[in-house]
Amino acid sequence: MYIPKYTISTSVLQNVGLVEAAREVIMNAPLVPAWEAKFRGEARLKAAHYGTALEGNDLTFNEARAVMEGRESEVVARERDVQEVINYRNVLDFIEGLSGKSGESGFNYTKDLLLQLHGLVVEKIVSKEQTGQYRTSQVVLKNSVTGEIGFRPPQAVDVPFLVDELLRWLNGEFGRKEHPVLRAGVTHYVLAAVHPFIEGNGRTARAMATLVLFNEGYDIKRFFALEEYFDKHAEEYFGSLMQVSNQSPTLEDRNLTPWLEVFTQALAMELTRIKEQVRELSVDIKIKERRGEQVSLSERQIKLMEYLHSNGEMSMREAKGVLAMVSEDTILRDLKDLMDKEVIIKRGSTKSARYVLKK
Repeated sequence: MYIPKYTISTSVLQNVGLVEAAREVIMNAPLVPAWEAKFRGEARLKAAHYGTALEGNDLTFNEARAVMEGRESEVVARERDVQEVINYRNVLDFIEGLSGKSGESGFNYTKDLLLQLHGLVVEKIVSKEQTGQYRTSQVVLKNSVTGEIGFRPPQAVDVPFLVDELLRWLNGEFGRKEHPVLRAGVTHYVLAAVHPFIEGNGRTARAMATLVLFNEGYDIKRFFALEEYFDKHAEEYFGSLMQVSNQSPTLEDRNLTPWLEVFTQALAMELTRIKEQVRELSVDIKIKERRGEQVSLSERQIKLMEYLHSNGEMSMREAKGVLAMVSEDTILRDLKDLMDKEVIIKRGSTKSARYVLKK
């Protein structure tokens, strides 16, 4: 059985510690459902946009948003670029549908599941004969600038065996003892290194790693997207994968520590960023403790709160700018409701009044 080699370095240990600290804050924050939906939507968009941009997709962030919202007919771009984002959207739907179904014995990671993920990743992009199927020919990874061969993945004949070994480790007692973040990182690396498919290996590897996190208690409300960090640190991301892969021709001889340091750092930084946002939006944890319930906000009130978090205070004139086309009476009712819920306070009176967050 394949047993990945790596060391719990100081960097890995610190990163996992940051992940745990952020997870604790995010999972226990008194956010209302509307805020949670917004965080999830942003994470899905970033995953789809940056996850495909890593592979050369040219859609802008706003074009990707249109596709994710089902408005692909409004996007004028290469058909392939649009299809890649549609596919990523379908992959995320699939993963979210599976998450939380691990049961007492743990989720069973199978070949059919992996092939199904790949099929979603490359739908309408590669031929049907190559969709959800292992490659049958040799491939090489080249430097996109110099054209030099950077890495030769295993022979096609070895792919089924190597993938089965990974799945055996994931499902086995020994592998299940490892921390879910490390399990996800190992999964990502092995699939990227084995390169089981003609196309779509990176997206499939990232999707499978996300599935491991989601199913093993680290979906963290589905607020994060590792793809953004990887795209913005692409040289570090691809470089660490290549560094490990060039250690030895044999998978089991490679030390995955350099890659796991990058993977855990990506998750730690992403979750730490979200943790700070969540802290700002958890308006007053004492309210939840005192009332025994979350504070429910309307869409208009959310917009007002966003402005307050960004600017510290707000006048009626500024509130009107935030809620264009909304009557002053309606805005006043929304503000009074926020005061009644002890979320904001009013300073001053009449037209010079300022609204600020309650400390």
